Amino acid sequence: MKEFKKYFKLKASPADVYNALVNPVMLEIWTGEPAVMSTEPGSQFSIWDGAISGENVEFEQDKKIVQKWYFGEDEDSVVTIKLHPDKHGTSMEVHQTNIPDEAFDNMKSGWEEDYYGSLAELFT
Repeated sequence: MKEFKKYFKLKASPADVYNALVNPVMLEIWTGEPAVMSTEPGSQFSIWDGAISGENVEFEQDKKIVQKWYFGEDEDSVVTIKLHPDKHGTSMEVHQTNIPDEAFDNMKSGWEEDYYGSLAELFT
């Protein structure tokens, strides 16, 4: 099992980035796919029409999101997203643990190209 940690810069306030990550309508806008999301701890979520699904664990308004991402038979992967104010907008800290070795390269490019890439495009 591997882990991924990276900081991404976004040209938007932490409140706007947080809203884009937890509001199902906003999620559908920047992913282009159906999304199910709630800020209720213990609720299930699904983004990219089910390509990523799991359980919402913890929310701190405009600051932090913790989720468990499901990988079939493997142990759940824990994703923590922290939003830090930055002079040009927001620094989004992404930390994901328990990534199956065979899924790591795909997960890394997914964060950099799909997840961050789509968010950055939303806020340009």
